[in-house]
Amino acid sequence: MTSVQAVVYGIVQGLTEFLPVSSTGHLRITSALAGWPDPGAAFTAVIQLGTLAAVLVYFRVELWRISAAVLRSFRTRAMADADAKLGWGIIIGTVPIVVVGFALRDVIEGPARNLWVIAGGLGLFSFVMLAADRYAADERELASATVPDAVAIGVAQVLALIPGVSRSGATISMGLARRFNRAAAARFSFLLSVPAVVLSGLFELRKIGDSGGASAGITVIATIAAFAIGYASIAGLLRLLAHHSLMVFIVYRTALAGLLVVLLAAGTIPAR
Repeated sequence: MTSVQAVVYGIVQGLTEFLPVSSTGHLRITSALAGWPDPGAAFTAVIQLGTLAAVLVYFRVELWRISAAVLRSFRTRAMADADAKLGWGIIIGTVPIVVVGFALRDVIEGPARNLWVIAGGLGLFSFVMLAADRYAADERELASATVPDAVAIGVAQVLALIPGVSRSGATISMGLARRFNRAAAARFSFLLSVPAVVLSGLFELRKIGDSGGASAGITVIATIAAFAIGYASIAGLLRLLAHHSLMVFIVYRTALAGLLVVLLAAGTIPAR
């Protein structure tokens, strides 16, 4: 992988990690359209640490407050504090994707990266997003989050293991189904991504520099680019969802899925 490819992958990761359009799917599509080798699941997981850093910086005050509340709950053995409830919800909501992700790691790193799978994930899950967005109650704030909410959204996050579905798309949709307003659903999605991305990135970090993979230096370049673009993406999406629906993303996903199907059926790009 060259430095130029690394920068491009970092920009794509930063732009799409928080938008409900699937960053993993877009990295795979970018490599296919450009005629570059698939960057691989390990590289993808590691450069997500760049977008994770963007979350940590953007939500630093909120994350510090939540972490402090969780630590206090150990001492007081009480979760009356809304921040403590949210913190434990994030921890509990992370368990499903950790368990399923580890169990299916070989599938995720191999067959699931087929472009037919990505096209299906983009297209089919768009209908789920459409239903969630159309019937959103838009009435709950993040402070009202409960353990059942965290479990439901955490289970939805498991769907993000299918390239094309989108972590934020799945979790925001479930948040809307749980009657959170769009901005609250997005914030919970971002916060819930922290432990999952940390664990995934650190687990895959050992593979960086292996024969045939991206070097450590190249990976650092992509990760820095992902951080810079990702930070801007968070702010942009929160502003957008405060006043608009998910429709622009639903239309985009559906159109991209259709384009992929046409290119794959015509043999213009290989599925693997």
